[in-house]
Amino acid sequence: MSAKTFLDTNILVYAYDEHEPEKQIRAQTLLRKAIQEESAVLSVQVLGEFFVVVTRRIKEPLSASDAEKIIDTLSILPVAEIDLTLVKRAIATQTRYRISYWDSLIVATAERAGCSTILSEDLNHGQRYNGVLVENPFE
Repeated sequence: MSAKTFLDTNILVYAYDEHEPEKQIRAQTLLRKAIQEESAVLSVQVLGEFFVVVTRRIKEPLSASDAEKIIDTLSILPVAEIDLTLVKRAIATQTRYRISYWDSLIVATAERAGCSTILSEDLNHGQRYNGVLVENPFE
């Protein structure tokens, strides 16, 4: 089994948004590989953000029912929960790196889940946060 990777919300959104076909193909490939190899981790935060974005913010929104079915499918991957200890780690991460709270929660969750990498378009490509490397798969 390969090292664990944390998938940020934008990876999931691109996989289901047809308006950026190159990113969609790349995201679908990453997602398919992650599921086949059981090598990725999600969080309840990422799944919640995914639901909001694909049902409200993309050019052709999905129905709530379709988004829920996708979340059911994505939940084959491990889904990390958020608790008080994780919130406090996120606050410390935000303070240390001066990134948004929501991004620091992603970092803290990936760290707790034992991920070596976060795939994200939002965080700084090539930077390590608390020992977890960020890679932008769309660069």
